[in-house]
Amino acid sequence: MNCPYCRFHDSKVVDSRDVSDGIRRRRECLACGSRFTTYERLQAAGLFVIKKDLRREEFNKDKLLAGIRKACEKRPLPTGTIDKMADDIEAAIYAAGKAEVSSAAVGDLVMQRLKKLDYIAYIRFASVYRQFADITAFKEEVDSLVSGEEKARDVTSQLPLIPAGEFEEAGGGRRRSRK
Repeated sequence: MNCPYCRFHDSKVVDSRDVSDGIRRRRECLACGSRFTTYERLQAAGLFVIKKDLRREEFNKDKLLAGIRKACEKRPLPTGTIDKMADDIEAAIYAAGKAEVSSAAVGDLVMQRLKKLDYIAYIRFASVYRQFADITAFKEEVDSLVSGEEKARDVTSQLPLIPAGEFEEAGGGRRRSRK
């Protein structure tokens, strides 16, 4: 490791600590005595995504995050939920142990998780991902969410737009009688 101050080629490690995604090391230059920090992170093996037109593109977590964030834009989701979802999807892809994965498989993983997280974000993502040909195909997707199977599912994972107490205080929970 070259010193960032004097460019000397050797340094000694003064302190090492584990951080969330690697190792943080404090180093001291053997020539000038300056201290600096380096980070060591595991670089995952190259993973390629096979696109619909059969092009191969290196997996890019930032593109995955951008797509999920766009679908979840202006939705009342807890902080860190989107990043955790992207981390989980990335881990699932790497856990498969394949060098290549189809973009459809990545999209399906996103759809599964969004469906459990937030219906509106799911529909937004589905409208782009599935490229609905017409309004009836879109309506069928929405109807599948409203079907009896989905009604039986517990949707308490979604945050309310208006907390129950505020809704009742504003008069939304009861009818007013006319005099």
